[in-house]
Amino acid sequence: MGYLHEGHLRLVDRARELAERVVVSIFVNPLQFGPHEDLARYPRDLPRDRKLAEARGVDCLFVPETAAMYRAEPVVRVVPGAPAVADTLEGAARPGHFTGVLTVVAKLFHIVEPDVAVFGRKDFQQAMLVKGWCRTSISRSPSTWPRRCVSWTGWRCRRATPT
Repeated sequence: MGYLHEGHLRLVDRARELAERVVVSIFVNPLQFGPHEDLARYPRDLPRDRKLAEARGVDCLFVPETAAMYRAEPVVRVVPGAPAVADTLEGAARPGHFTGVLTVVAKLFHIVEPDVAVFGRKDFQQAMLVKGWCRTSISRSPSTWPRRCVSWTGWRCRRATPT
């Protein structure tokens, strides 16, 4: 999302181990925010994020504007295929949040076309939905999606778990 912290930077380190080039996207996704959540108050500090990414050896920082990602109300959204997971816990408190997450992940994959994607697992529910979506999407469109998605628990964990 943005406002990088050490957990994000450890994901960059892991991506560096897995790939020749590392692209980091910073995009505060409005689809992840509900009607009573304050998108405007979400912390942003792009100059700071740029410095942190550069210091960690990021090859490309992809920072799209909202208008470029969503030229109008999104016509296509990626809806979680596991309602038992998506509609409980955080999903129950934030309806539509995980649709926003998966929609932006799909858009970013189409734009960047990564060979490997590394995700944190700080939010276990989100991690399981992204992991499941990667599994089904990669098997359906192997030429478009990353060869593999890697979830990693972030800076607290020392090993990656390929999906």
